[in-house]
Amino acid sequence: MKERIFNFSAGPSTLPVGALEETRDALFDFAGTGIGIMEISHRSKEFSAYLLEVEANLRTLLGIADNYKVLFLQGGGSSQFFMVPMNLLGKGKKATYLNTGVWSKKALAEARLFGEVAVGFDSSAEGFHRIPRPDEFTVAEGSEYLYYTSNNTIYGSEYNYTPQTETMLVCDMSSDFLSRPVDVNRYGLIFAGAQKNLGPAGVTIVIIREDLLERTPASVPTMLRYKTHADKGSMFNTPPVVNIFVAGEVLKLLKKSGGLEAAHHRNKEKAALLYEVLDSGDYYRGYAEIESRSLMNVSFNLATPELESKFVAEALAAGMSGLKGHRDAGGCRASIYNAFPKEGVERLAEFMNDFAKKNPA
Repeated sequence: MKERIFNFSAGPSTLPVGALEETRDALFDFAGTGIGIMEISHRSKEFSAYLLEVEANLRTLLGIADNYKVLFLQGGGSSQFFMVPMNLLGKGKKATYLNTGVWSKKALAEARLFGEVAVGFDSSAEGFHRIPRPDEFTVAEGSEYLYYTSNNTIYGSEYNYTPQTETMLVCDMSSDFLSRPVDVNRYGLIFAGAQKNLGPAGVTIVIIREDLLERTPASVPTMLRYKTHADKGSMFNTPPVVNIFVAGEVLKLLKKSGGLEAAHHRNKEKAALLYEVLDSGDYYRGYAEIESRSLMNVSFNLATPELESKFVAEALAAGMSGLKGHRDAGGCRASIYNAFPKEGVERLAEFMNDFAKKNPA
């Protein structure tokens, strides 16, 4: 097997080696059944027990109260763009959205299909360089919920606070889920695609307060009702068994390594190494404003697109992949989620300094 290199991709992203090894073994024999995890019945007692363990570990890590349901769904985070308003809005109802990037923009467009939507903050005209200050957004009167995206993968911006409002919060935490402690009780609903910090693409976590399960309009199809999946323990149809298994192994390792407080500390240390390089001169230009910087995605530009292409190519030759920025922001991007090793961030920081010396702008 070729030696593993440092994968800075935004998602699917780096997974813990221990989780990969457990998955490799489970592909041939899951829980001593003699049946691989790709083949096991989702209704077998072994997998049913494993799913309960996955949920229990997630509840422990996030401190999820008993009056919240944890759902393991399919369709990615993008399906939640319409499932949220489909279940929580309806004729004559309103919601407020904070527009700070591509994914909140897409969610806002979907929500308008189901109810009235007010925009409480919009940084699109500024190129999505920042999130609002805590006193800068507004919530329309009568809103059912305030929706925001906690981390903007493309632009490298992140909320470093929880919005203060009496309105119920709904949050897309796909790209910083489990990277830091969260007070789940502040939210009505949280969702996250797994492919950043939790596992492979294919399973989406929804954490929803129980009372919200009764708000769904009668016109919503069965499969698109949160209550359908809550009542059946995410077993209404065949769940993404393998993806849930990988997520379960990641959660075990996260618990063993100190939980979310420890993860947050590690993430701050890693990000600081790269932001120190960005702030050491004007060779690299960070995309997000300093107050809005993400711990998960460090987006930056060089003087010219040609120099950026050279940077990405030489980094790949040096064993660092996935550093090309998203087409909407251009430039370069280093995604350094929970499982990304500090050693790789140190290697990139060293490479950035050397590249600047060898390639004057």
